[in-house]
This record gives sequence, C-alpha cells and structure tokens, in this order.
Amino acid sequence: MPFSDHERCADAVGWLYQFLDGQLDEVRATDIQRHLDECLPCLEAFDFEAELRQVVARRCREGVPETVRLRIIGAIQAEYRSVDGMEGMSPSH
Repeated sequence: MPFSDHERCADAVGWLYQFLDGQLDEVRATDIQRHLDECLPCLEAFDFEAELRQVVARRCREGVPETVRLRIIGAIQAEYRSVDGMEGMSPSH
C-alpha cells in the first residue's frame, strides 16, 4: 500500500534535521529530496529550518563587541569589590 501524502510529509519532516546535517544514507536522502521537490509545504519547512540554522550559526560566530566585553568585565569586578568590602561587616550594618 503506498504512503498517503500526510504519511510522506510526516516521514520527510521526521528526517529533516538528519537531512540538513547530511547524516542520511544516499537512498533516504534521495527520497527526502524528491519529496521536497514535489511538496511545497515540506519545502517551505525545509527552507525555514535551513535559514534558521544559518542565522544561528552566523550569530554564534560573531564576537562580542569590545565595548560590551569591557562593560561586562567592569561590572563583574565592581560586584567582587562590593562583596569583598562587605565581608567583615556584621549583619546589623
């Protein structure tokens, strides 16, 4: 019995992440690619996930601007100084 469109879509979407990562064997990858070529909703899901991965990868590679990094370091150092200054104080102060 052939798969219904819904079953084919569920199968394609179920393998989407492995397909994007190139982790499927050639037969499965060819089947998924053929389905994506024929099914606009699944192709749109694929395109969305592929673009999302690219955005995340690009954002993760970008470094923190130097001014932000220095502000964070300054805030951490100020926090440590305020904690160190309170060590000898009693709770009533």
